[in-house]
Amino acid sequence: MGILIRGGRIVDAATDTDKTGDIYLEDGIIAEIGQKLKKKDGDRVIDAKGKLVMPGIIDLHVHFRDPGQTHKEDIKSGAAAAARGGVTTVVAMPNTTPTIDNPDRVNYVHNKAAQVSGIHVLQAGAATMGEKGTELADIAGMVKAGIPAVSEDGKSVMNTALCKEAMRIAAECGVPFFDHCEDIDLRGDGCMNEDENAKRLGFPGICNAVEDTITARDIILALETGVHLHLCHCSTYGDAQMMKIVKEKGYDNITAEVCPHHFILSSDDIKTDDPNYKMNPPLRTPKDVEALKQGLKDGTIEVISTDHAPHSAQEKTGSMKNAPFGIVGLETSLPLTYTELVEKDVITLKQMVEKMCLNPAKILGLDRGTLQKGHPADVIIVDTEQEYAIDKNKFVSKGHNTPFDGWKVKGKVLYTICDGKIVFKNQEEKES
Repeated sequence: MGILIRGGRIVDAATDTDKTGDIYLEDGIIAEIGQKLKKKDGDRVIDAKGKLVMPGIIDLHVHFRDPGQTHKEDIKSGAAAAARGGVTTVVAMPNTTPTIDNPDRVNYVHNKAAQVSGIHVLQAGAATMGEKGTELADIAGMVKAGIPAVSEDGKSVMNTALCKEAMRIAAECGVPFFDHCEDIDLRGDGCMNEDENAKRLGFPGICNAVEDTITARDIILALETGVHLHLCHCSTYGDAQMMKIVKEKGYDNITAEVCPHHFILSSDDIKTDDPNYKMNPPLRTPKDVEALKQGLKDGTIEVISTDHAPHSAQEKTGSMKNAPFGIVGLETSLPLTYTELVEKDVITLKQMVEKMCLNPAKILGLDRGTLQKGHPADVIIVDTEQEYAIDKNKFVSKGHNTPFDGWKVKGKVLYTICDGKIVFKNQEEKES
């Protein structure tokens, strides 16, 4: 049985497509794209007239907390949140308990995901044992087990020689190095950006140099080793300026991502002591926000990811000083990006698809992130017209920690199709 998607606005960055038409999915692939395609007996028909049809989103940065932290999230709940948000492929970070630092633990996640997820869960491997920064993990063994990337996410490899060697091995194995740039000694006990808002609230601050110093160091190491360096969750003006220089110099082995909270919110939005505004890196100044938006607009920042970081309600209760870093993002990323960037003419719809689908696929070397005949049938259908309010109580993630509760947005996901199977359907939708 196939799926015929009729009359949608098909947007695909890989083929520079923006047109109305039909898409036919069969046997897990995109079998045909055209006008007035014929229905076969037994086919499921979805009327997409007036709706956006785009590739499934590829999120390069999520935390599914399994093993060891499943009170926050697990693979099943995280994958369900992804599907509800139009995400069909994720890269899960390795800072679990225990750390994903050997092939057996990679296999554990991939095997479990195959049983419970319905989407593509790709598990990244740590650069060092236990993410302690003292001894390299079995990077080559984890690559053989299927990791898409090496990452010490949650921290940086502070030993420069060890970091360089991890990058060298990653380059040798043909996988990118996903980099959380943070000088942990410089950060200290900071819990929000170092500025007047931190002083007003009486909180220790995190200066931009915490991030910028490691970004600069690791760009140099990437140029030396030849690894594909992907800068995670960029938040500063300095990051944006360094990426601008990288692009001007033609260093195509260095890419960067930014998260919706960093290109929408600033520290000015933190009015009270609210742990839902605590994330790492922190919300920066309006100047930083504008630099990130400009980087997205001009292409120096290629990817939009979420850094989906769920925590329990109890953990996010009380003061920002004591709460863990992180907010959820899988169920809000698409509507926030559409509303705050596309609707406000910061980027085009095609650029949004490029940054959420095509460019992440390129970084991972996947044949996904595009709507082309013969490619895997990862497709989402989105209502870009109807405004609705984000309601954290409707999240299927275990984590409800978001500063965007109640925000009015457009861009509701109606269907998420992964490998030709419907893995999410908005309950209000009717089929013809």
